[in-house]
Amino acid sequence: MVDEKKVNQVVDSRNGPRSDRGAHNAAPGPAGHPDAPGYELPLLLFAGFRSLIDRLHAELARQGHPDIRPAHGFALQAIGLPGSTASEIGRRLGVSKQAAGKTVDRLIALGYAERADDPDDARRKLVRLTPHGLDALARSAAVFDELRASWADTLGHDRLRELEASLRAAVPPEAFRLDASSWLGS
Repeated sequence: MVDEKKVNQVVDSRNGPRSDRGAHNAAPGPAGHPDAPGYELPLLLFAGFRSLIDRLHAELARQGHPDIRPAHGFALQAIGLPGSTASEIGRRLGVSKQAAGKTVDRLIALGYAERADDPDDARRKLVRLTPHGLDALARSAAVFDELRASWADTLGHDRLRELEASLRAAVPPEAFRLDASSWLGS
């Protein structure tokens, strides 16, 4: 449960503090429990996402990738298997070419990517994943499978499948984008 006193401190001057209304006065839901306040859903979804990503990166560090960060994972996906230009990476991530270039420079310094000539256009440089970058992505996929299995153990396999199906129904397909920085403000 989200601690309302720590998270939602917004006061609507017309209605009093949020804690004086909302879930406490809501009609009971199907299980006899009142509906949670609206802000709790995005916080729970974000906390679930954050716990998965934190656990992923702890395991990746243990497996030989101590310097990879969440933003790097998005960038490695944006580069893709065939490689991409900095402009393409920037578009996919929702950042400027310059910001993408900085991320690419960091990935190159860490050994996850490399610059190469574009065989179709001598004027362009492609960013390609190195074996180290491909290894990080393969390990990430395996760790995500383990984390999903852990959630299935906690929630039950049927409940997890139901949760995933419900989220697929509620989340429009166009929401699956790599441009997390555009809504996180970085």
